[in-house]
Amino acid sequence: MVKPDRSRYIWLYLPSKADKDRWKSLAEKAKTPLSTFCVSIIEEKLAEEDSKPRCQVTKELEDLKRENKDLRDDLRQKDIVLDRYEGELKRFRSQTFLEDDYHGVRRYSKELVEIIKARSFMDSYRLLEALGIDPRESELVKAVSKQLEELEGYGMIKAEAKGWRWIG
Repeated sequence: MVKPDRSRYIWLYLPSKADKDRWKSLAEKAKTPLSTFCVSIIEEKLAEEDSKPRCQVTKELEDLKRENKDLRDDLRQKDIVLDRYEGELKRFRSQTFLEDDYHGVRRYSKELVEIIKARSFMDSYRLLEALGIDPRESELVKAVSKQLEELEGYGMIKAEAKGWRWIG
């Protein structure tokens, strides 16, 4: 049997016998000796003191929540601006297809070609939806229609009753 090392002992004087009984009862519920129970409680408290105080952690949490809200608001505003720019870019790129007497090189929407090519068949409403075009934006719808007609003229797609089929 291991002989206890007296240099490691401490004496603890509790305020009352009832306090000692309460601590002993709690240790028994934890299925551990009273000394081990006391050491674990003391170590937990010391570890807590090594970390930041609760009020400081709470303040940091509030600061982070506020910063998170500010960043979300900023992102929401930037998304709105980006949507507007993308809409303007679509209108700008489609402008050449809206002019009947246009002379020069027209750039077809790569996205349009890739969507039809990938799905091999696409109806007009789903095509507009995939392109992110609102059917009420008549100018953009006309530009897409013009591109589709020209792609059909080149033999790349074929108009069918319910949509467009990729031929290649």
